[in-house]
Amino acid sequence: MSEDILVLGLGVSGCAASEALISRGYRVCAVDDHPTDLIHEWAANLPLELLPTPKSDKWDTLLQGFSQIVLSPGIPDGHPVFDAASRVGSSIIDEGDLASKWDDRPRCAVTGTNGKTTVVTLVTEMLRRSGLNAFAAGNLETPVVTAIENTSADCFVIEASSFRLAHSFSFKASPAVWLNFAPDHLDHHLNLDSYLHAKKRVWEGVTKESDALANFSDSIVKQYAPEGATGFGVIDSCSYIEGFNLLLEEDAILDIRDLPRHMPHDLENAQAALLLANKFGASIESCIETLRGFEGLQHRVELVAKKNGISFINDSKSTTPHSTLSALRGLQDVVLIAGGKNKGLDLTLLKESQPFAVIAIGEAAGEITEIFKDVCSIEIATTMNEAVEMAYRKAPPSGTVLLSPACASFDWYGSYSERGLDFIRAVSELEMF
Repeated sequence: MSEDILVLGLGVSGCAASEALISRGYRVCAVDDHPTDLIHEWAANLPLELLPTPKSDKWDTLLQGFSQIVLSPGIPDGHPVFDAASRVGSSIIDEGDLASKWDDRPRCAVTGTNGKTTVVTLVTEMLRRSGLNAFAAGNLETPVVTAIENTSADCFVIEASSFRLAHSFSFKASPAVWLNFAPDHLDHHLNLDSYLHAKKRVWEGVTKESDALANFSDSIVKQYAPEGATGFGVIDSCSYIEGFNLLLEEDAILDIRDLPRHMPHDLENAQAALLLANKFGASIESCIETLRGFEGLQHRVELVAKKNGISFINDSKSTTPHSTLSALRGLQDVVLIAGGKNKGLDLTLLKESQPFAVIAIGEAAGEITEIFKDVCSIEIATTMNEAVEMAYRKAPPSGTVLLSPACASFDWYGSYSERGLDFIRAVSELEMF
């Protein structure tokens, strides 16, 4: 086989796609807009040509030599490659398209502004408890082209980000669930409509309408659900909460008081995971067992300590106002630590949360201060240590200090996990008074 393919973007996904293509006999060239020394070293050890990034008006010339361009998820909508590919007739695909071409084992998928990783984790465990050798892939540490190299896998659970969906030539996964929708990644997508269009593509590959699973409690998701979709989250849908019962097709199968996590967003995630896993082959018993044992993921409304009656909760993964509001829905007497690098989102939505007090951090501290200046007490902290101490001083008896930034971490930290770990450290070192 001799076919030239260009890979654009050499993050985890791009490198994995390049290596997979080379192993299958393709001639691969690659471009990275900001190549590091590690990328140069990686490329030097492969039969791969690392090309310089062309000037914005020279992309047409570059692409004329390639019939297909494999885009990494991190390439933004405004990149010149899109217009150039359209002009010269080159196809843009995602590494997931390559995996679909090379492997036909079943896949299900999860998308949503918030909760994707949690639901993927739950579904994967539910399937495994049911005897299926399931593996999670996609918008995680394991790209799909890497996951399919595992010959022992029975099936795959794909975390489908808007970046991945937007770049797919033909997204294929069934069943597939859409959890929720709120503005996000507007520093990556051209506009909110582009982001919405990407999310809707999660249902492109379902084999029948009932395999499109939709959170009917989210008005946007419900609006765009296909006729015959399987709904959850509201009374009389396929799965919903009534009193203390989680119902599936009108049968009460679980008392939510038995769940380690039962905040409103936790219960939506539980219903989504239950439906997706069951449709994909998991037994109801395995689903229930998984939910009863699930303590949650790190950096997602994670209780890290209680000191002098004050709860300290790490929700560093919340990088949108929508996610922060979801965290606050299940808490009372909250001192909120919020701020960071705004992703082009409207932070004024946070005003709905009505916290007891706010500590503003990072680049967005000024925006946060302006939003809450007439709502509650607010102070600005210049370090995480300072933020935690200020929040502790302001917290009422039996209150909660919540790190839920509503912003990205890239002003002070390299990732949301780094920010969350720093919060945990600061709480552990907090001196009582």
